[in-house]
Amino acid sequence: MKKLIPLLFALVMPLAHAQVNVPGDSWSGFWERLRMKIEQMTPQKKLGTTTAVGGVRGSAVEASDVYWKGEAKPQSIDADELTAFQKAMGLVEAEQKEQAQAAFAEFAKAYPNSPLKADADQAMARLLAGK
Repeated sequence: MKKLIPLLFALVMPLAHAQVNVPGDSWSGFWERLRMKIEQMTPQKKLGTTTAVGGVRGSAVEASDVYWKGEAKPQSIDADELTAFQKAMGLVEAEQKEQAQAAFAEFAKAYPNSPLKADADQAMARLLAGK
């Protein structure tokens, strides 16, 4: 029995390793993670005034900076910025790689301070590499 366990372990490990390194898996995994990240972002509304109550002491804070302890804070993004990124993602899903690469390049140029800029750069690199 003691010899059987290491033997089974030795047989199962190469199979598990082979399934982890599926060639197309990293391609679909990257796009799926990116799609999920976009879904979790909330478009930021453009308001003329901000109303918020925050703290008794300290400096004034913006409404987006106020949070409850332990509460996950959703990442907010400009609605136009999110729409441009979703357009580029739609081109990827439609398998129009050249147009998607151009859309990601436009996005990176138009929104250099976006929280999605690093993702756009990575998407462009993957599209360029053909992965």
